[in-house]
Amino acid sequence: MPRLSAEVELEVPFHDLDVLAVAWHGHYLKYFEIARCALLRKFDYDYPQMAASGYVWPIVECRLKYVRSARYGQRLRVHAELLEYENRFKIAYRIDDAASAVKLTQGHTIQVAVDAKTGELQFVSPAIVFEKLAKACPS
Repeated sequence: MPRLSAEVELEVPFHDLDVLAVAWHGHYLKYFEIARCALLRKFDYDYPQMAASGYVWPIVECRLKYVRSARYGQRLRVHAELLEYENRFKIAYRIDDAASAVKLTQGHTIQVAVDAKTGELQFVSPAIVFEKLAKACPS
């Protein structure tokens, strides 16, 4: 299956700034999440569809590497790419300045499937993931 990716563009709002007038480091996770939701929608498995399928997908690992600060009003391009899906979702991210394509931040998240009723961790992604990806990315 080819790798699936999505990209969103957003602007750093004033309320995301810290006392140093740059985007507070914790908001980069929010920017990742906006791109992650766009990616999940590409194969019709966003959070409402996850819940309807009987699984929740908590994030169990998150890594960020800050390269440059984002500033108020700056247009950002946030790219998300699904790297793994067989046993977990591993999604890579890159945040660039939209105008210059200069890298600001990169990282990844890992999510695992958990049965919503039993709370049991799934060691293999549920069949619904494979079905939805096959529809979104036909060979």
